[in-house]
Amino acid sequence: MKWEVPQAGVRCKVFRDDSRQLRLVEFSREFVEADWCTKGHIGFVLSGDLEIDFSGRVVQFPGGSALMIPPGAPHAHKARAVTETVRLFLVEEVPHAQAM
Repeated sequence: MKWEVPQAGVRCKVFRDDSRQLRLVEFSREFVEADWCTKGHIGFVLSGDLEIDFSGRVVQFPGGSALMIPPGAPHAHKARAVTETVRLFLVEEVPHAQAM
């Protein structure tokens, strides 16, 4: 499985099946989310330290932390790598139109 690079500072390996996907994601400090993410995420921080801003409430997720973020605008968030790199494993729902 090859790395995909959707934007500067992030790369991922993705496996999609029906309406779900597994993603191995690696963020660097260069990664900046331009818009608030409203997708839901369930996962685990494999290495590094991640910081997530939930509309002004900042939560730290050090390596070894689990995370569960529900979908929708009330849970809008932006992620940021605190360490040089952060590696996550995520399980996500994929809208039917995007499923491969």
